[in-house]
Amino acid sequence: MQFNSYIFIFLCLPVTVCLYFAANRFRAGAGRLVLILSGIWFYSLGRMNMLGYLLFSIFINYAAAFLIRKKALSAKAVEIVTVIINICILIYFKYFNFILSNINVLSGTSFAMKEMILPLGISFYTFQQISWIVSVSKGELDHAGLIDYLAYILYFPKLIMGPLIEPKNFISQLHDPDRMTFSADHLASGIRLFSYGLLKKVLLADTFARASGWVYGNLETATSMDCVLLILFYTFEIYFDFSGYSDMAVGISEMINIDLPANFDSPYKALSIRDFWKRWHMSLTMFLTRYIYIPLGGSRKGRMMTYVNTMIVFLISGLWHGANWTFVLWGFLHGLLSCLDRIFEKQEEKVFVPVRWMITMTAVSILWLLFSAESVSQWRQILVKIIEMKNLNISAGLISNFRIGESTFLISLFHLEKADARIRGFGMLVFILVSSAVCLIPENGYRTRAKLNPFSFVLAAICFVWGVLCLGAESTFVYFGF
Repeated sequence: MQFNSYIFIFLCLPVTVCLYFAANRFRAGAGRLVLILSGIWFYSLGRMNMLGYLLFSIFINYAAAFLIRKKALSAKAVEIVTVIINICILIYFKYFNFILSNINVLSGTSFAMKEMILPLGISFYTFQQISWIVSVSKGELDHAGLIDYLAYILYFPKLIMGPLIEPKNFISQLHDPDRMTFSADHLASGIRLFSYGLLKKVLLADTFARASGWVYGNLETATSMDCVLLILFYTFEIYFDFSGYSDMAVGISEMINIDLPANFDSPYKALSIRDFWKRWHMSLTMFLTRYIYIPLGGSRKGRMMTYVNTMIVFLISGLWHGANWTFVLWGFLHGLLSCLDRIFEKQEEKVFVPVRWMITMTAVSILWLLFSAESVSQWRQILVKIIEMKNLNISAGLISNFRIGESTFLISLFHLEKADARIRGFGMLVFILVSSAVCLIPENGYRTRAKLNPFSFVLAAICFVWGVLCLGAESTFVYFGF
């Protein structure tokens, strides 16, 4: 089950919020049990057959945390072994076939691929398990018990796709008496943010997804201009999809009086690749910095080691996203560009700001194309088509697949079928311009969370109603498979 579904919006969410505060009113802290049960319910509706793996992971990690606390064995040894076990489980489910297929290619063997279903949210909850184990080992969670641990791992707004949050931050909020009582302001602010995220997903992201899906499905006949638009469409799609999800997750959590970290800070306003990664998927960047980059030495061991550590972090980030050489190369190139940013930082500051922005967005967009491609060769094929620029026409199929429900309704209402292609083409242009404005002009949503005013409520109401009307067949989020 996903956030953009009728059953979640009109049943699961309101029931959970009401039961949470009712339980806390009955007994302080009892709401944690509601969060645990709602997390199991939410996960089961998404992929019931994978619940056992999640519960097994929970058992292993809690047992390890128990041993660390009791100091029956070397705490550091238990911590290291448990982290390795978590990583091995992730590798088995996510990368086993990838590793096997590469062994077959390199050695000429023909090992059969193993049929397996990736447990829902495994990349995210594995990282949260690691955070818990390391925090326990550092003595940061001495007063946190089993119920706290279960509430942290199974907290449904972040369970499947984040944002990642530090255990001590989450637990301190969970035990704050002021946060256990219902707050109309937090509810209103949460609904507002959820509404913004819902419309981002079902109107903006899904519209671009249909168009980019058409280009990928018709790559052999797609024109050079179609491929240029594909880069633009996917750049918008992945931002509105993932930031829409993050807004919804943070908004839901705010209704429950628990603050999740912001995941985005207007990333498409970035003026360099390093700046981009300070704004994009910030909770993942923070995790990789805290648990990989800093332990490796960060930037404390000289310039060369800083570059090496940066490349390691980005390669891990690329692999974390998926078992494909496209993700590895995507991570490598982002790491390389980040290192170049460090090397030429002073020279870059002298470049005209719009030029810096244009260079950054061009690099980010081309690498998003690599991220979305099925293979490196497919990415190369699309880039070759763009460079050749043989056909600058936009395919009729692409225009017809860029469907916006409202334009379809107007075409039918005013009997404009003969001008259908021109109207859809104009609608595409307007849609792109509006989407650009949404990315580049408004203040970031998380900065305005505390600014409640009548206009924001009206805008949120419009977004919510419009978003619900756009709900059709439930579409998955891009990060749903990670």
